[in-house]
Amino acid sequence: QVQLAESGGGSVQAGGSLRLSCVMSGRSDDWYGTGWFRQAPGKEREGVAYISRAGTITYYGDFVKGRFTISRDAAKATVVLQMNSLEPEDTAIYYCAARTIPGDWASPGSYGHWGQGTQVTVSS
Repeated sequence: QVQLAESGGGSVQAGGSLRLSCVMSGRSDDWYGTGWFRQAPGKEREGVAYISRAGTITYYGDFVKGRFTISRDAAKATVVLQMNSLEPEDTAIYYCAARTIPGDWASPGSYGHWGQGTQVTVSS
C-alpha cells in the first residue's frame, strides 16, 4: 500500500510561484510513476503533470505551457511540482497520485492511490 501526502499549497497573486511536494511512503509493486492532478469547483479532475518511476519520462497538460516543472528526489521519496507564472485559472485543489495502471497518464482511472490534496488559490 502506498501513502501520499501533499504540501506547499497556499494563496498567491497572479504571476507568482508555488512549490508543491508529495511525499510517498509504503510499497507497491504496481507503481509506474507519480502524477499531479487538480480539480476546481464544478470541474472534472485533470492531469497536470506526470513523472515516471525512474524519473526519465515526464508529461504535462497542454494548459501548463512551460510554466510548471515536475521532478523527483528518490532519496527523499518526494515528487515536486514547481509552478511559476500562476494564473487565476490555476486555482484548484491539487492532488498527487501513484499510477498503478499503464495507459493514459492523464486519466484519473490509471491511479490507484491518492493523497488528500492541497489548496492552491491564485488571485488577480
